[in-house]
Amino acid sequence: MQQLNSAQRRELRAQAHGLNPVVSIAENGLADSVLKEIDNCLKAHELIKIRVYGDSREDRIAYYEQICAQLDAAPVQHIGKLLVIYRHNAEKAAAEAKKMQVMRTATPRRTKRSHQG
Repeated sequence: MQQLNSAQRRELRAQAHGLNPVVSIAENGLADSVLKEIDNCLKAHELIKIRVYGDSREDRIAYYEQICAQLDAAPVQHIGKLLVIYRHNAEKAAAEAKKMQVMRTATPRRTKRSHQG
């Protein structure tokens, strides 16, 4: 399970505020198919919200801990029936860095011209 410090957790909670839940856990609980879907969503987005239907707080806490342990994710927030999970995706970060590098080299730089007057 990944660990976050309080500043990282605070930043991720702020980023997650506007997110909608991408996975729901219903009466069937945390089935293998649900775990696989959560894994796919973490690969695509890194930070996700999960809605848990059911009134048992103990079940929600158990799902939260199980998801983080099995998928090597970091728990960000558990509020009500929503779980916020984060997992760093090194491949996505490398692709973003490469994209930024390409954009920097493709953009022509302006040079300063001296004004002679």
